[in-house]
Amino acid sequence: MPRPSSLPLAGIRDILVGITEEGRGDEAAASLGYGLTLARDAGAHLTVQSAAPRLMTTAMPLCGFADELVVAENCRLASLARHAAERVARDAAGVGVICTTEAPSLMHHELVARLSARARLHDLTILDAEPFAVMPDRELMEGGLFRSGRPVIVVPPGWDTFRAHRIIVAWDGGTQAARAANDAMPFLRAAEADVLVCVGDTERLLSSVPGAEFAPHLACHGVEITVDDRPVEVDIAETLRRSAEQFRADMVVIGAYRHSRMREWFLGGVTQALLARSGVPLFLAH
Repeated sequence: MPRPSSLPLAGIRDILVGITEEGRGDEAAASLGYGLTLARDAGAHLTVQSAAPRLMTTAMPLCGFADELVVAENCRLASLARHAAERVARDAAGVGVICTTEAPSLMHHELVARLSARARLHDLTILDAEPFAVMPDRELMEGGLFRSGRPVIVVPPGWDTFRAHRIIVAWDGGTQAARAANDAMPFLRAAEADVLVCVGDTERLLSSVPGAEFAPHLACHGVEITVDDRPVEVDIAETLRRSAEQFRADMVVIGAYRHSRMREWFLGGVTQALLARSGVPLFLAH
């Protein structure tokens, strides 16, 4: 195992990166570079699950040709997943990061279950941002959040290097927000500047734990934070997105799914909207 670091990120000891090789050829897994550079900076162990989704054969007579195509595609995806794992292992060795890789070929429900189980054994999981309307991608991210008890960092395309100099904490006084801020403490302590953004009307903010009351708790943990109360612009997610842009944030910390997943899926919600619009990594906890 890597030796403990004297850096504030020493609280991050092991990191899981989960990628799914879908064989489209146009994907650049930003999560791999982000996870590798974070592991390097934190002196952490890196585990990469580079999975190939296994397609089902028809199980019907007179469909031999179709079955052959499915078998061939499964072999192709498995090969791509192995090559991705081998590449990241070489890259990790080049920067002195201890890295464990695995390249399983799994049915989708098995993939979600395996990632969720592996996530329980790591301090955090890193995934690529995907079109949230796609059910498999949604289930993978939710599995990491709801079945592991660990936080997830969702990385947008192109953000393949870890940095967290400036961080926004989305604060609504709720349970999920408190959990996210606490889980993100190593990053908040290491950042150069942190802002606690409270979004909402005056009545709503006063009915919860105000940011000004939460700030002293963070100060006890060595986090000096500025509290920024903001009115809603368009909606809460857009207000947070604009705040991140104005602050030039490298990360937004947010408690995921304040409402039920079913309600967010059908009616929309802050988590859904941020995943679709955020241009910076999201640190999610539930």
